[in-house]
Amino acid sequence: MVPWTAAMDSTPPPPWLSPWLSVVGLGEDGWDGLPPAARALVEHAEWLVGGTRHLSLVPAVAGQERAAWPSPLTDAFPALLARRGRPVCVLASGDPSWYGIGATLSRIVPAAEMTVLPAPSAFSLAAARLGWPLQEATCLTVHGRPLELVIPHLQPGARLLLLSWDGTTPAKLAALLRARGFGASRLTALEAMGGPRESRTAATAESWSVERVADLNTLAVECAAAPGARILPRAPGLPDDWFAHDGQITKREVRAVTLSALAPRRGEVLWDVGAGSGSIGIEWMLADPANRAVAVEHREERVARILANAAAFGVPGLEVARGKAPDALAGLPAPNAVFIGGGVTGVGVLDRCWEALRPGGRLVANAVTLESEAVLFDAHKRLGGELSQIAVSRSAPVGGFRGWKPLMPVTLWRVDKP
Repeated sequence: MVPWTAAMDSTPPPPWLSPWLSVVGLGEDGWDGLPPAARALVEHAEWLVGGTRHLSLVPAVAGQERAAWPSPLTDAFPALLARRGRPVCVLASGDPSWYGIGATLSRIVPAAEMTVLPAPSAFSLAAARLGWPLQEATCLTVHGRPLELVIPHLQPGARLLLLSWDGTTPAKLAALLRARGFGASRLTALEAMGGPRESRTAATAESWSVERVADLNTLAVECAAAPGARILPRAPGLPDDWFAHDGQITKREVRAVTLSALAPRRGEVLWDVGAGSGSIGIEWMLADPANRAVAVEHREERVARILANAAAFGVPGLEVARGKAPDALAGLPAPNAVFIGGGVTGVGVLDRCWEALRPGGRLVANAVTLESEAVLFDAHKRLGGELSQIAVSRSAPVGGFRGWKPLMPVTLWRVDKP
């Protein structure tokens, strides 16, 4: 595969390259719905590529070579790039740049060498059918992705539009909504929009009884929460009892402060070293859908809990590095932030994390024992940063009354890497 870099993008391509690749969005009306400019790109391409269904929607052109996408899709990229400078056209569904092949190709082909002609997206068509202002809806895809990704977006009054995986997705989503206390939500499956087979099915999640609809469908959800529904707040510090754990968890109050110190930013990578229940990594990912987290944990029963917690909170993409730090840190993606919640006294753990941290990154470590505090005091002398101590008390029964029961104080060290 030809490597592309930002430097290449900034250099104007020679005339014979500009633009050789076209990406044409098709609707369910196929060839009849294409404007003249899109038809011309299809007809003049030497090589036409697309899904089998897309290729069947356009008429044959004498002498034109056609190819259906292989599996995996990336197997086609070397052959596509080998035709650089020759007219190639890729067929796609709707808007190719919205969860489509256009977005994928834009990562390997400079924009100056590509023409994209979108058709109305499934999101646009669904909003038009339902009379929804599209800018007020949350647009997601669960096509080839875990259904649990919907969970963080389940908020009272929210409107969601989802690209389905197949015809069974609506029934699975209805079951998930019921389980989360959103059974009163109205669910609409819009099938084959824009073509002669267009239809829709609508019901509340509680009353949904259709096991399968057409595989090509888009889902619309008007979220309605029942009393007691588990709604994920937008602020950090989720209740401790929402997580499965064995006591090895950064407590809610301390977790909120810790996440504030870690300062999540869009698209960043976190190492959660000594992850325990995975609560820090999970809330890091909840801060932004583009964030990544790697939980480092050596006890298998905790690894299982971390994965279960991640799915329950709608961040199934949380990665787990099984093993003890620092050995388990080898080969992990370079972090923008590191949290050491356990194992800070391990030989080489803190130094290895500091070395791996990207410039401008943040490292936060918590300590509850005198031995781990000593490590943080020494690190503070060497590297600077800020030391603070968090003391939390919770109310508890005292005979027939209530009083304050203090939790162990937590020493927190935060340092920025120059």
